[in-house]
Amino acid sequence: MTRPITAGVDGTEESLSALDWAAREAVRRGLPLRVVQAWRYQPYEAIDAADPDTQAGWVRDALDEAVRGVTARNPHLDVVTDVVSGDPAETLVAAAAEAEMLALGSRGHGPVVGFLLGSVGRQVIAGSTRPVVLVRAGDQPTAEAAGREIVVGQQGEPEDSADTLRFAFETAAARDAGVRAVRAWSLPPVFAYSPGSMALLDEARGLEPFERKSLAAALQPWREQFPDVPVVEHVEIGSAGQVLLSVAARAQLMVVGRRARRTAVGARIGSVAHGALHHAPCPVAVVPHT
Repeated sequence: MTRPITAGVDGTEESLSALDWAAREAVRRGLPLRVVQAWRYQPYEAIDAADPDTQAGWVRDALDEAVRGVTARNPHLDVVTDVVSGDPAETLVAAAAEAEMLALGSRGHGPVVGFLLGSVGRQVIAGSTRPVVLVRAGDQPTAEAAGREIVVGQQGEPEDSADTLRFAFETAAARDAGVRAVRAWSLPPVFAYSPGSMALLDEARGLEPFERKSLAAALQPWREQFPDVPVVEHVEIGSAGQVLLSVAARAQLMVVGRRARRTAVGARIGSVAHGALHHAPCPVAVVPHT
């Protein structure tokens, strides 16, 4: 089954930027584009024509206008539009499940950091089983941005980051871009040392060489699968979020993983993804993994 690139729109400037981003990505990958707008009937008494059918028509007209611009810029792109009545977060999570990836708009930088993403975006990212890309308002495909890297965070064992690295390499291949794979490390507390871990560190001749060896092992299958994608291995001491953001200026897209599990308080985005979404100046892809 061919999965489309899906964009969730609501008429805002940032969602239209996400729509443009999704259209360009669909063209690069030779995939269809699906555009989804969720809406709820609002019985405004001050509006004469406030019946559900009329409001649905307004939504459809606005969606068609947005899509006309996309099809004019990408005349050979296969585009499907859907107006869905229902909860926006639930609608978009369901749309993402059928997509190669879902693109959403993000409100960008502002004075209240905790509200940059928005409640719908947080719920969709936390609930999606497919990659979700957040795009800032005004994002444009400049020549400078095209020369930048796909920056991806790698943590843990090779299997922990396989889905994240696959997404980064596939995106880089579609864009003729390079990958900068970032692995952050920190000094473990004394009680974390064990005879087994000490033996591994001795074999690797220290902590940083051990981290470099771990990153190289995680990258090996993707280097073999995508031999034409240039790769930079970036290992640095510090928190994962800080190290990723320190190279964000190099990125045309930042790719981070999110462990797809539910806790007692529900699904979570994770601190690394949260930091990237709030502070990276480029689009950010959040890839769920088990």
